[in-house]
Amino acid sequence: MSDQSYEPLLLNRKNTSKTLDETIERCIGEFGWAQLLQSVLVSLSWVFDAQQTFISVFTDTHAVNEWSLHKQGVNSVLSGLPASSFFIGCLIGGLVLSTLADTKLGRKNMLVFSCLVMSVAGIITSISTNIWIYSFLRFLSGFGRAAIGTCALVLSTELVGNQWRGQVGIIGFVCFTIGFLSLPIIAFLNKESSWRVLYLWTCLPTILYSILVHFLVCESPRWLYVRGNKEEFVSTLKSITTRSSLTLSFFGSFFEFEDQEYDNNLKNESSTINLYSAIKMLIEKNWAFRRLISVMLVGFETKGRTLSDTMDEEEYKESVFVC
Repeated sequence: MSDQSYEPLLLNRKNTSKTLDETIERCIGEFGWAQLLQSVLVSLSWVFDAQQTFISVFTDTHAVNEWSLHKQGVNSVLSGLPASSFFIGCLIGGLVLSTLADTKLGRKNMLVFSCLVMSVAGIITSISTNIWIYSFLRFLSGFGRAAIGTCALVLSTELVGNQWRGQVGIIGFVCFTIGFLSLPIIAFLNKESSWRVLYLWTCLPTILYSILVHFLVCESPRWLYVRGNKEEFVSTLKSITTRSSLTLSFFGSFFEFEDQEYDNNLKNESSTINLYSAIKMLIEKNWAFRRLISVMLVGFETKGRTLSDTMDEEEYKESVFVC
């Protein structure tokens, strides 16, 4: 009796997957515990991302008061400088780091790098001595966190099959909400401490998280294959698959078949692919560029209204976090 679940996936040319996506989909198989744990661990980065995005609500006013800027008559300008610096850093970081995850670093390494930059900048922020250093460190934190959401979403969904990508993608947004809601709790528990302690409580766990991601999370199989790391591509698929039929003959046949077309295309495009080729293609596609600009403008307006409402002076007076 022959059981298809235990037969090699590639017995002849007819069974060969036509594309890399189809091959990865067939290798991954059904949704398993290994894929779930990987996706949840990656999505946890959204918790720390949300904390650093909204921590200004609980810290900026107290920092401004500590440095007595209101007495200098320039509060209208300098009071909003830290929050503005953070989001300017997000904008510049998004442009600079946007294609590193697809080219040099990969999804996992880019996620670890972004979390480390954000957390280290946050820890140093806790020892700021004036508004200028404080604002620069907030800018650096925003620069680092710019790629976290994208890398986490792409990496978590590329580790599962198409059938489960929608459900897995929601995990990240749930984690972002948890991160936002955790800030008032952390602030309440430290209401007798300085605003500087809040940065330590939110950034030190991020460093530990980055170490865990580096050692426990697999890189995206798609990125590994595109970059030519075929051995790691094979080991990654074997570590997350629910199938027991993946054999060396399968991967050998796939590489032999796929390389005839893929490597030829890669050689033809290698001279034009560079670090920011994705941005160039985005600008060349007018419809995509216009859509991106529209989404950015809506995001700026929404974020501005949210922060202005949240950071209202009356709400600060009722804040549970007191220096």
